[in-house]
Amino acid sequence: MELKVIVYLLITYLIASIPFGFVVGKFFGKDITKEGSGNIGATNVTRTIGKKAGILVLLLDMLKGYFPVYIAKNILYFDDKIIALIAIVAVMGHCFSVFMGLKGGKGVATGIGVLLALSGKTAFIVITLWLGAFLSTGYVSFASIFSAFVSWIVLFYVEENFYYTFATLISSIIIVIKHSANISRLLKGTESRFIHK
Repeated sequence: MELKVIVYLLITYLIASIPFGFVVGKFFGKDITKEGSGNIGATNVTRTIGKKAGILVLLLDMLKGYFPVYIAKNILYFDDKIIALIAIVAVMGHCFSVFMGLKGGKGVATGIGVLLALSGKTAFIVITLWLGAFLSTGYVSFASIFSAFVSWIVLFYVEENFYYTFATLISSIIIVIKHSANISRLLKGTESRFIHK
């Protein structure tokens, strides 16, 4: 593997590792890891600080997944195999942040950012599916798990790109694993709804 690719992967990991939820929380005088669910993602920020802070974190987390993949694909013209690896590293950076002791968020917003860069059509379909699942159940976690689970299947049919599909599959597995506690609560019926029907 070329040195420039290794450097780019390292930079991608470091950028994706930036815990924007934690940073924004500190700006508002709160340690988000000790508030609500303790997660640094946009959902917990919205619940504990407010909608504006939550939207800001959502956008920042999406962008840190989007830009590394977009630049690699459309400016540096890396091979699809390398782009796929960068996509996986971006999601891993958010979920296993070097700045948070290899802990982090659940990867949904960053994963959507990655998906937008890989395939805009796929991202649109997956976001639509997420919204449908969320509005019909009220559970952010269920919508996230469901959309992650189907994302790689949608991308395969839209793009027919093996490397992008593989990257999306690995990312979806990471996201689902990070939601293991939510899955347990959903099965027990103790998961908190974000909106109530």
